[in-house]
Amino acid sequence: MQRRGCLQTLTAGLALAATPLWAQNAAWPTKPIRLIVPFPPGGTTDVVTRLVAAELTKALGQSVVVDNKPGAGTVLGVDLAAKSPPDGYTLVTVANSFCVNQTLVKNLPYDGLRDLRPVGLMGMSEHVLATHPGSNLKSLADLIAAAKKQPGKLSYASFGAGTSAHLAGAMLESQAGIEMIHVPYKGQAPALNDLIGGQVTVMFGNWPEFRQHVQSGKLVALGMATAKRSPLAPQIATLTEQGLPIESNSWNGILTRSGTPDAVVQRLNVEINKALQAPAVVQAFQEGGIVSLAASPERFAAFIRSETDKYALVIRKAAITAES
Repeated sequence: MQRRGCLQTLTAGLALAATPLWAQNAAWPTKPIRLIVPFPPGGTTDVVTRLVAAELTKALGQSVVVDNKPGAGTVLGVDLAAKSPPDGYTLVTVANSFCVNQTLVKNLPYDGLRDLRPVGLMGMSEHVLATHPGSNLKSLADLIAAAKKQPGKLSYASFGAGTSAHLAGAMLESQAGIEMIHVPYKGQAPALNDLIGGQVTVMFGNWPEFRQHVQSGKLVALGMATAKRSPLAPQIATLTEQGLPIESNSWNGILTRSGTPDAVVQRLNVEINKALQAPAVVQAFQEGGIVSLAASPERFAAFIRSETDKYALVIRKAAITAES
């Protein structure tokens, strides 16, 4: 009898070990989940989050409620998640700024690598370097030549100080050996409007939002900030092809509080990756020019570390501050 009992216990243990972690915690979730977006409504990150949240609601059987909490360069919303209970009921969408802030923001109220745990990547918008027709610039070489002829006269816009567009501009200045004026805006939309109007010379921006203006002739694409030609814009040469290996984009993914059970994180990751394959999400990504970035939590964690190191190097080399 004792031997039989031992065998039954062993068999049960082996069966449990063979069961996915998320299936072992099948009771979760038992209440609605809060998904914080530290950006205003309407932007690319907000739209992607809402698409995924709708699919998660169906898959998990509980409402995934998107809660926009912009402020302090995303620090406000991320801090709310960093101080939430480690139970998987509070999530936060982050973007490039999450990695940038690790170096840029003094006295950050949380440690991004310690207090928050990667769950899953969602999407990415590739960046294009563009100018307005009145600049008479047709290529990266034209921009560099003009900037060297007029040091400190040409300008580049960004979504704000410390954003991926700002750091891409700083990389351009460093690699090309030129000096331009950085003009930060509160978001991409007002910066794009001024670029089209000719108030600023160039700007790195999300291809989905720039595409129609390039196609209509309101903007001139000087190069894609991608490692190789983008399938979304194969006719546009990369900056790498033109001599400067600059890669820039706007990505987004979901984090939760560190200490959240492995089973919950795995369940969320599985469902996020499934959501990215849902027909409605695939169609929206295709129409919006967004690249799916489905990945494991481990791969997302490695990606965050790499992005944090990349941006830290740029920030320190260019002596960038939150106000610059």
